[in-house]
Amino acid sequence: MKKSVLAIAIFAITLISSTDTFAQKWKKLDASPMDASTYPDNWRESNKVLKVVYGRPQLKGRDLAKLAPVDKIWRTGANEAAEITFYKDVVFGGKQVKAGTYSLFTIPVAKGDWTVILSTAKNVWGHYTYKEEEDVVRVSGVVSNSSESIEAFSMMFDEDMTLKMGWANTVVSVPITAEM
Repeated sequence: MKKSVLAIAIFAITLISSTDTFAQKWKKLDASPMDASTYPDNWRESNKVLKVVYGRPQLKGRDLAKLAPVDKIWRTGANEAAEITFYKDVVFGGKQVKAGTYSLFTIPVAKGDWTVILSTAKNVWGHYTYKEEEDVVRVSGVVSNSSESIEAFSMMFDEDMTLKMGWANTVVSVPITAEM
């Protein structure tokens, strides 16, 4: 009887201590989680025109110019460069763009409109490997001010398909129309 109790106790201790060994090691929540916006944004509409996937950095009391440096290439978000997929040919900021997936870079400025860039580079981390010769188009992103501060960098599409990128009190807009 003592041997049975001892065997069960050893088995139980082994089982309890081994569960941690085989447990999944899940990563913690990313500080700048990935997000996506589509047009149209109604989940019931499956015939999308475009989708943008991007990281959402947060201000956390920091200055926008430190996070999106003035007059320098910025990955337009956090982590990987933002990627925008057009499922149809479009006019992006007044320039024709073929259907496909592009990286989205920006050049913030202190005053005036930002430069918004579509690049053929894909699946790139940050802006560190950015090459101007991979640009498809460069357009002007019209800057306006938000009355409320936007804590986490955000992208959305207006009802008229204008891309809006907002962070802090800055909103950058690029008009998009679908080719018919």
